[in-house]
Amino acid sequence: MNKNIQKPDYFLLRPETERAYGYSHAVKIGNSIKISGAVSMDDEGNPTAVNDLKQQMKNCYSDLEKILEHFACSFEDVVVENIFTTNMAKFLEVADYRKEIYTSHFPTGSWLGVNELALPEFLIEIELEAHIL
Repeated sequence: MNKNIQKPDYFLLRPETERAYGYSHAVKIGNSIKISGAVSMDDEGNPTAVNDLKQQMKNCYSDLEKILEHFACSFEDVVVENIFTTNMAKFLEVADYRKEIYTSHFPTGSWLGVNELALPEFLIEIELEAHIL
């Protein structure tokens, strides 16, 4: 057995909510961190900033920052960002906010318009992959 194989390190931002939905918010394996899509919710899993896509986006980044900090990294370490939105036109109006998140470079990724997310109140979901040295 190879002793250099690293065990996955799972992280739950909102343990009760994530267990209820059946996912882990993040997992670190070696130098890679995969982060499930963040949505705008409170600690009980209730949607927040209903009908306000820009505030939902800010709330997503706030949660993502907490997850990155848990693994001692930042948005500077993000290499992939995928954004899912139910309103691409509105997202494009507020997408410049990302310049406040990514101050030195942007990650790779995709912007996808979708019919719906987990709950009808969610307008945006952001998932990340980070790589740390």
